Amino acid sequence: MNGIDFVVDTNTIVYLFSGKACATPYTDSSLIVSVITEMELLSFPRITNDEAAALKSFISDCIVIPLEERIKERAILLRRKYGTKLPDAIVAATAIEYGFPLVTADKGFKKIEELDLRLLEL
Repeated sequence: MNGIDFVVDTNTIVYLFSGKACATPYTDSSLIVSVITEMELLSFPRITNDEAAALKSFISDCIVIPLEERIKERAILLRRKYGTKLPDAIVAATAIEYGFPLVTADKGFKKIEELDLRLLEL
């Protein structure tokens, strides 16, 4: 996977779509998303068909990583070690296993020592 820059969390994509300045440095980056991020984005309760279509188009330009065995194992270890919510453990495990920084606004990721974290500041 050459040319990939970052793994992005759900809130990063929401910020990109809403035009928040903290996310604009990542607009020209090559991105990875966890299948969990894809599912979270597309399952917002009040998402419109147009919003879902725009998100699907965005996601199609990313590399979506499925829940592979090594990610599952790493997520289990992270959840046990840090008490992280399962979706966050999966996203963090994806970044760690693929060796890319995670871009997020969720400060809860700061406790995961193994993670190369790029924290968005609003």
